[in-house]
Amino acid sequence: SKIILRLGVPTGIQMITTSMAGLVIVGLVNRFGAHATAAYGAVNQVLNYIQFPAISISIAASIFAAQAIGAGKSDLLARVTRTALGMNFLFTGALIALGYLFSKYLMALFITDPTVVVLGQQLLFIVLWAILFFGAGAIFASIMRASGTVTVPMLINISAILFIEMPCAYWFSSMWGLKGIWVAYALAFVSLCIIQGLYYQFIWKKKKIKVLI
Repeated sequence: SKIILRLGVPTGIQMITTSMAGLVIVGLVNRFGAHATAAYGAVNQVLNYIQFPAISISIAASIFAAQAIGAGKSDLLARVTRTALGMNFLFTGALIALGYLFSKYLMALFITDPTVVVLGQQLLFIVLWAILFFGAGAIFASIMRASGTVTVPMLINISAILFIEMPCAYWFSSMWGLKGIWVAYALAFVSLCIIQGLYYQFIWKKKKIKVLI
């Protein structure tokens, strides 16, 4: 039970922080009117689908990493990570490309107002490419969590939200309007990926990996 709490509590804290940050972002979006709110909701729907491969791959990577650790084959972790990153680039990248090509039709699945469709397209163009970095960051975090390293990935994620996404969303939206919020999202995804990757490469990989159970 102690192991479950040690692994589960940080993840729960991260999820709560993400949800609370989402509420604050919605508040910022609402300042720009009904069209902005509608576009925000539609873009989030599209992003949720495009993120599916990245999330699924990160979960699978965590499972394979845990199996390798349990079998005493920690030397396989690097291969698991490389394979997961390659699959993220391939599958998530393909969906991102389709998202750019068919952005108008994807927006039209959720909204009918032509003005909002155009606005949604513009927001998608700003943030879609950054989903690749979102996926890579999730993979690094999942591999580390498989070894029981959960606190640092959580702190990195929360820091990216509190010190990059939130301040930048407020600052950029005051300069560039609604589009600034999506620039902040993209910047947070990229920053999160870089920091998770650096910690994974230069600190976590040098640690001795132990079986949790």
